[in-house]
Amino acid sequence: MPIVVNKYLIGRHFVGIALWPFIVIKNSFLKDDEAFINHEKIHLRQQAELLVLPFYILYLIEYIIRLLQYRNSQLAYQNISFEREAYFNEEDLDYLSSRKPWSFIKYW
Repeated sequence: MPIVVNKYLIGRHFVGIALWPFIVIKNSFLKDDEAFINHEKIHLRQQAELLVLPFYILYLIEYIIRLLQYRNSQLAYQNISFEREAYFNEEDLDYLSSRKPWSFIKYW
């Protein structure tokens, strides 16, 4: 999983993003943040198991649903099942070794 540093690619509200097969980060010091990198690795696994493009489609659909539900973009983002799984497990650096496929469904 290559890590790319690009301060221009990421919007001002984001410090990193998983774009299969890369993790793109805004600042190089984030390479040393194990929980942050693990969070993005979880997204890469989600993307791989959904064959990449369907992940992005489902992510956008769920974001729109959550936006209609919460009427708040930050709350909508935080409640996307993919994000909930990644945030809940980012501190468990062994999570991906025991994660079952499609685990994000548990966080719907």
